[in-house]
Amino acid sequence: MKKQRNISIELASTLPAEEQQIELVERKGIAHPDTMCDSIMEAVCIALCKEYNDRFGRILHHNIDKGMLVAGRTMPQPGGGKVIEPMKIIFGDRATYTHDGTVIQVGEIAEATAKKWLRKNLRFVDPEVNIIYQNEIKPGSPELTDTFSRPVIGANDTSVGVGHAPRTETERLVFETEQYLNSNIFKYAYPETGKDIKVMAFRKNRDLTMTVAIAFVDRYIRDKKIYFEKKQIIQDNITQFIRCKQENIDNVTVQLNTLDDPERGAEGIYLTVLGTSAESGDGGQVGRGNRVNGLITFNRPQSLEAAAGKNPVNHVGKIYNVLSHEIARRIHKEVDGVKEATVYLCSQIGQPLDEPLQASAKLILDEDFHLDDVRKTVTSIIQVELAYIGVFIEQLALGKYSIC
Repeated sequence: MKKQRNISIELASTLPAEEQQIELVERKGIAHPDTMCDSIMEAVCIALCKEYNDRFGRILHHNIDKGMLVAGRTMPQPGGGKVIEPMKIIFGDRATYTHDGTVIQVGEIAEATAKKWLRKNLRFVDPEVNIIYQNEIKPGSPELTDTFSRPVIGANDTSVGVGHAPRTETERLVFETEQYLNSNIFKYAYPETGKDIKVMAFRKNRDLTMTVAIAFVDRYIRDKKIYFEKKQIIQDNITQFIRCKQENIDNVTVQLNTLDDPERGAEGIYLTVLGTSAESGDGGQVGRGNRVNGLITFNRPQSLEAAAGKNPVNHVGKIYNVLSHEIARRIHKEVDGVKEATVYLCSQIGQPLDEPLQASAKLILDEDFHLDDVRKTVTSIIQVELAYIGVFIEQLALGKYSIC
């Protein structure tokens, strides 16, 4: 018998984000302290999912979404500086340590996973030397742990996930710019650039201003003059890249490392020893970085939930936020006449994940279409996605969806 779900389809009351006069979009690159926290804690979550599945045939209770990165201390200087105090990664929240008489080495798994991620993604950071690891993951409460033993695992919380599609041109340019700056080809051409990159775009009508921060690596910079020469070359390169990618934007302005002050010598330029501000200037925390769509989109509805590190079995702060984006993308791609879609999924604690308290789609349609033209198809897409949420969860547990 087909389940009756609470699904509503309505017209949005706002302009499409693409057509709004002002648009602001941000993305934090992979070595930004917040992105490092999100990425590492998510990797630990996936590793624990695998460990639990391999040992017990199912995923047990865990949430690794309270991680922090404490900044270290360095002395960067032209030609190469030194590390004075290492960074510290603190793993937090809850996990299952024992099950059916078997002990799971949660702390060891977390540390090994973090080291593996660091080796793969940060070329200047030695995970054995430049990082201290502190395990603060505690066993879960009996009530929360018990929910994973029930025949039907319900939502862990009453919460809302929200997703939207398609990306605006500004959103696309921000995402592609950061990906380009952290690509292998760019690093080969400009090895002096670290992976701690932040891109903020401000669009006013059809004029785009892109403010970019890139941590330069001091061993490649002999003096202040070389720094500013390389900075100008890279700024011109970014401008050219965006101009090749733009479609409806008329004017592009790129500004790079705007805190620099040529009058202040080595103190007035953005130099790092390890290519990340986490080495000295800035700490990080799970949930303060990119949303699950890889961006911080200030013109869109956004959830405050930190998806990274949350378990993929019943934690709706993760499941519904990722799924809502997938549903919105399907609606925009498959339904003729849908110009923009925003999808909300509201859970109710303890209730089945495929039966949200409310699933809602707010649509902006092309001018020749009416709501009745699309209502049935949009409703069907939401029904199907919720019906197969178990398959989606399996893929989420395997790390098939990027969450930052």
